[in-house]
Parts: sequence; C-alpha cells; structure tokens
Amino acid sequence: MKIDKSWYIRPENIAEDKGAGGVVIRVENGQTLVAFAKEGDHEGLVLPKGHVDGNDSSEDTARREITEEIGISDLDLIIKLGVCERLNFEKDSWKTTTYFLFKTTQKDGIPTDPSHTQKVTWLNIDNLNEMLWPEQRELIQKNKDKIIRLTK
Repeated sequence: MKIDKSWYIRPENIAEDKGAGGVVIRVENGQTLVAFAKEGDHEGLVLPKGHVDGNDSSEDTARREITEEIGISDLDLIIKLGVCERLNFEKDSWKTTTYFLFKTTQKDGIPTDPSHTQKVTWLNIDNLNEMLWPEQRELIQKNKDKIIRLTK
C-alpha cells in the first residue's frame, strides 16, 4: 500500500474518529530508541495507537493501546507531544490522534491484545525509515531535539 497525499485531505461530511497513542522512548547506551508496532500485514512500522473508548481520557487510551499493541506497561508520561490527522485504512473516517511522549526502561513486552502477535520493535530515533505513516515520522522528526532533551 502506498501512502500518498490523498490520505491527508479531509473529505466533506466524513465521520471523525478520535484516538490516542504514544511515542515511547527507551535510552540504551546513549542511544534514543523509539518503540513501534506492526499493523496487520502492512509493510512498515507504526506508533502504538487506537480509539478513545467511552469516557476514557486520551492519556488512558494511549497507555492502554501501548500495552495492547506492544506489551510495554512501565510508562512515565513526559508531555503531550502533538496531534496528527488523516484518513483511516478504509478511507471512510477521519482519524484525529493525540500522541503523548512516554519514557520506559522496559525492553520487552507481550502484547495484551491477541490480534497483535508481533513483539515491540525498537528503532534508533535517527533511523525511522521503516515507518508506514509519514505523519508519525514527521511528528517524531519535528520534535526530535525536544524528545532527546526530555528523555535523557
């Protein structure tokens, strides 16, 4: 699947889906590593994220989705990092996702959602070529200096 500019043009009268997720950082040997999940059979890695359910806060949703998708539960909230918008995979709803910056020392985890069978993948913040969604890469790159400074 090719992600092009059409994913970032909001059609009129389309339903909106609110979500939340996290940029999870682990520092190892002076390297800033970012945690990623696999999204189904799609090539490329994604930040863990998902739908805000009921009365859940965005932060609670981000924590839940991180644990469900990559099994990391030892999370220290640093800041709200930003909001990204785009069409969903089916292009039938507009996703507005709030991302939080978390730090962890946890290296491995078992996803709690049985539909997520892949373990966490850690990439150096300087090498994010394997990412599926451009807006997620942009969020990290735009905030890279802040992320490194706040998670040392």
